[in-house]
Amino acid sequence: MGSLVPFQDLNLLPSPVTAATATTSTAAASALLTPKIEPKTEPLDEPIQIHQLECPQNHPEPFFSSSTPTFLANSENTPASQSSDQDNVYTEFFRISELFRSAFNKRLEQSGDVEVLDPDSRAIVPVNQENQLSNAVVSPRPRPPRRSSELVRVTDLNLEDERYFRDVVRRTRMVYDSLRIFAVDEDEKRRGEGHVKRARGDLTASSVMKDRGLWLNRDKRIVGSIPGVQIGDLFFFRMELCVVGLHGQPQAGIDYLPGSQSSNGEPIATSVIVSGGYEDDEDAGDLIIYTGHGGQDKFNKQCEHQKLEGGNLALERSMHYGIEVRVIRGIKYERSLSSKVYVYDGLYKILDCWFDVGKSGFGVYKYKLVRIEGQPEMGSSILRFAETLRSKPLSVRPMGYLSLDISNKKENVPVLLFNDIDKDHDPLYYEYLAKTVFPPFVFNQGSNGSGCDCILGCTDGCFCALKNGGEFAYNGNGSLLRGKPVIFECGAFCKCPPSCRNRVSQRGLRNRLEVFRSRETGWGVRSLDLIHAGAFICEYTGVVLTMEQAQIIAMNGDSLIYPNRFSARWTEWGDLSQVFSDYMRPSYPSIPPLDFAMDVSRMRNVACYISHSPTPNVMIQFVLYDHNNLMFPHLMLFAMENIPPLRELSLDYGVADEWTGKLSICN
Repeated sequence: MGSLVPFQDLNLLPSPVTAATATTSTAAASALLTPKIEPKTEPLDEPIQIHQLECPQNHPEPFFSSSTPTFLANSENTPASQSSDQDNVYTEFFRISELFRSAFNKRLEQSGDVEVLDPDSRAIVPVNQENQLSNAVVSPRPRPPRRSSELVRVTDLNLEDERYFRDVVRRTRMVYDSLRIFAVDEDEKRRGEGHVKRARGDLTASSVMKDRGLWLNRDKRIVGSIPGVQIGDLFFFRMELCVVGLHGQPQAGIDYLPGSQSSNGEPIATSVIVSGGYEDDEDAGDLIIYTGHGGQDKFNKQCEHQKLEGGNLALERSMHYGIEVRVIRGIKYERSLSSKVYVYDGLYKILDCWFDVGKSGFGVYKYKLVRIEGQPEMGSSILRFAETLRSKPLSVRPMGYLSLDISNKKENVPVLLFNDIDKDHDPLYYEYLAKTVFPPFVFNQGSNGSGCDCILGCTDGCFCALKNGGEFAYNGNGSLLRGKPVIFECGAFCKCPPSCRNRVSQRGLRNRLEVFRSRETGWGVRSLDLIHAGAFICEYTGVVLTMEQAQIIAMNGDSLIYPNRFSARWTEWGDLSQVFSDYMRPSYPSIPPLDFAMDVSRMRNVACYISHSPTPNVMIQFVLYDHNNLMFPHLMLFAMENIPPLRELSLDYGVADEWTGKLSICN
């Protein structure tokens, strides 16, 4: 439905509004008051007040920096009499200074051999820049550049280019998710966890990244595929689409280059969002009858004829020139953070356009969009297929399932085993190990039997928070705020309940995972559920061995895992160094180099089948909860990005890039 939340046009820079223009515009608005006709929009929550947030570790720089000097009074917060007196004083001061400067410039111009002042300068006489102190004046942060009017199409990318752009998009989305989670957590601390109305972390994160110049593809408008964005990628918020450059409009369903910025004076559409916002839309997957925008009231009801202008005209012109458009589908999804997900479904051609009478009796423009052949399967189709697979796996896949639960109910949810490629049944021959087995001496060394005294749940300042450096590693939803060398969760000696926010990884598996046979990676793991960025997935389990024991076991050719070889990907999650120049990576609690191995030759869990990748979507985070021995932490797996259903999970095992497969344990 339409939203009353105002959003500025991202194609335009905000212009200063003086008191005179504000008064004139207000009077004109009141005189020309007409019913508001909403463009094609998506639902948005109520606007929130953006508060200045400090960087972790008490960073002095706020999230939002205002370019307005602090000495300028705000008329809304200043008493009327005081504001009026100040206005009179400043008006007279600026009038006299302007007269003096103009007269002084005329004298300088007549002399001819004296440097003339810059007309935009506020100085009375020129100043030699060489004699000025570099740190005397702090220049305000430059405004983000406006969207480019140059239309380009990116083609013929080689494998290295695709990896590069994919990594750029991946890292940008990690910064966005980290900021979003951090902003919500800071708002909960300020208001209290029981506050009903939550902060819009998506708006905060996007605004901060735009202010820092971290939005992608602002220097060009890309027609066709966006480098680094794959078909099937999921987004929880509209603003995230703007951040990566997939769809540049925060509310409107049609993104286009206006005719005023086009080289030939004609608008060109680049992407559309299909979410059922118009009653005349028809979506059959590969074929879409898309309704143009305009003519709707704030209740999403058609109340006026649509016009062939703006985005409607841009779609017609794209059809005329044979320019494809990107299609993003908005789908209601209960397991989403916003009860909705946006799925990129690929490129479509506009084959026809006509004016028709809609269901409400008003004229609407309709467009026939047909999906271009040869593209990967649509992400929205995979999402619906996974939904059916969760409830009725055998009805969807009557052949191929070797087991509906290889954990034998040791996990909270079943772990499926699927193979429709060959007759390999290898995962069935291992005992499923839900939790890591440590030697007895681990629980005796470094265990002092201390814990927090929290009754209802841990709060800031409790004993467990202090063990983690004064802050918890998770937010209220169980998402990892940022990676740390090691996380101390509440353990057996703590009085807090199992629902405590500091007991995330010890609760076990929550997403329905499937071990499947792959032609590319041997055995792999994928989820039937959508996994949020920062969410806990599972533990990497095995039988812990000392290095002396590992040397003996390795002689038999048994499969061993060395935790110290995993890449430290935890340093990337929550890294805000692009936002704060002096951001420092968490170094406390510190952990010594790990000197043990894990035997997975006879007992293992689902994590042992996760594939290796130099650009993984899953990371290892060391966690302690059942003992305090820093030499033997648990290996917990967390998502580094939003992982769609049925997309393969991958880890960085720390092996060389030329290793194409996983470790030998899975092949």
